[in-house]
Amino acid sequence: MDNDLHTATETDQSNNTAPISASTDSTSLTDENKQPIIGEQPPEPPLHNNHEGVKNVISTIAILVIAPLIALCLTAFVFQSYEVDGPSMETTLQNHDRLIVIKMPRTWAKITGHAYIPHRTDIIIFTKSDMYSYADEGKKQLIKRVIGLPGERVVVKDSVITIYNKEHPDGFQPDKTLSYGNVITNTSGEVDLTLENNEVFVCGDNRNNSLDSRAFGAIDVKDIVGKLSLRLIPFNKAKSF
Repeated sequence: MDNDLHTATETDQSNNTAPISASTDSTSLTDENKQPIIGEQPPEPPLHNNHEGVKNVISTIAILVIAPLIALCLTAFVFQSYEVDGPSMETTLQNHDRLIVIKMPRTWAKITGHAYIPHRTDIIIFTKSDMYSYADEGKKQLIKRVIGLPGERVVVKDSVITIYNKEHPDGFQPDKTLSYGNVITNTSGEVDLTLENNEVFVCGDNRNNSLDSRAFGAIDVKDIVGKLSLRLIPFNKAKSF
């Protein structure tokens, strides 16, 4: 074995030194003090070690390339983190809350060739164009609550929202009958709008300080980015939606 020194001694009974006979096998004894032959080349490393090194380099490069692509795909099609900017959804959401928005239902709807229709009361992220009248940017992503669904008539009058549809031909007031309504205090504006089959009506929960469908009208469902799923930060107010 490497690094083990083996010595063999022989002592005869007559105190004479016994002669050492030459070995008859093909293994030669090497003098550890023997000087290397000038010009002798060191043995080349085994070829498989080089192959392993190449494989490790390729694996590292693949991880560095694939990992960002996976993260990009997840962000574009599955879920994304957002931070609330503004007071329009108070008191349900506060400025600087950190959110997780699910995009998978919208992605699946696109794959199957169907329109993504959210549920009433869902809090959604959507892209709104032509915002120069309200902000410096022409396009913004906004977060609001879905109040009216495709095909319904939405009326805002006397500080109350009323929805008319097949199930409620005489109308019903979602702010007063659905669970989110306990945060609604007053709804300003005058609106009478019938939604197309690809449109929804959205409002912020902070009705007195929200730019929403009462100002810019219904939004097209193709502009919906995703649905709020979770509030992560602040940790003491973490909540699923």
